[in-house]
Amino acid sequence: MRSEMTPMTRLLEAAQQGDQQAAAELLPRVYDELRMLAAARMAQEKPGQTLDATALVHEAYLKLVGDRNFNDRCHFFRVAAEAMRQILIDRARRRRSERHGGGRERVSLSDVASYAETPPDELLTLDEALTRFTEIDPQKAELVKLRYFVGLSEQDAAQALGISRATASRYWMFARAWLIQAMESGS
Repeated sequence: MRSEMTPMTRLLEAAQQGDQQAAAELLPRVYDELRMLAAARMAQEKPGQTLDATALVHEAYLKLVGDRNFNDRCHFFRVAAEAMRQILIDRARRRRSERHGGGRERVSLSDVASYAETPPDELLTLDEALTRFTEIDPQKAELVKLRYFVGLSEQDAAQALGISRATASRYWMFARAWLIQAMESGS
């Protein structure tokens, strides 16, 4: 198994053992990976929002850079998915809050053609349902986080979780059905 380690996994391992050169080389790669994931995630959103892929990746990068204890590339993806989820959920809560403008929509003058996010109420409802789903089936919930919050393809998410693509497909269908029902019923 050691012979199949990816360059990123080798860098993660070396950085954890205190290799400063590996840590210096790892950070730009991690940032580039996050940038690609954030761009893919934000491409799924509606037009008109102020949060863009660069802002999302900067916030996620800041959350992840302090936690260099990644076991491997797959672990990195799982932690990145959770970081991006937390950022998007926190932002939805702030946008919904009357203290921060309530229902008014902020428009960035520097980036008028940026992407829109899922409406805050819908994102918060999804987060509540996903939190309940995590208690029922943590692995399927991880798949949802990787697919929805990071924007990984079914194949990449399956690889990150160490499951087959067929299993990921079945998990995804079940998770989506469960979450849709939970969001519609509100229970």
